[in-house]
Amino acid sequence: MHEQFFTCPHCWEEISMLIDTSVSFQKYVEDCEVCCNPIEITATCENGELIGLNVSKID
Repeated sequence: MHEQFFTCPHCWEEISMLIDTSVSFQKYVEDCEVCCNPIEITATCENGELIGLNVSKID
């Protein structure tokens, strides 16, 4: 597991999420821990390392 910090695209607060780096591609929706709005997370991992992260708001 890897803790990744990023800015919420809704409220602009810095938050963190745990990313399972044993899975090569992940796409899921999780609510912001500050404003509770949904965020779409897309993570790409390779050899146990996070190599790409895209965070976008869902309207």
